[in-house]
Amino acid sequence: MDVINEIISQSAIGALSKWYKSAVLLVFSSIVVILFTMLVVLIANASQFTVNFSYLFNGSI
Repeated sequence: MDVINEIISQSAIGALSKWYKSAVLLVFSSIVVILFTMLVVLIANASQFTVNFSYLFNGSI
């Protein structure tokens, strides 16, 4: 816990109030959790996705 507190105090949010620090950390944590969940869903359902690159070649290849 000391390491986390030291990193926060030395970062750009170190000078902010505790409420702002909590809000910033909550938003960051929420984004990380959402991205990890999206990755798990993508990997779990990878066989159902089809990728079509024809828009790159206008169908000429």
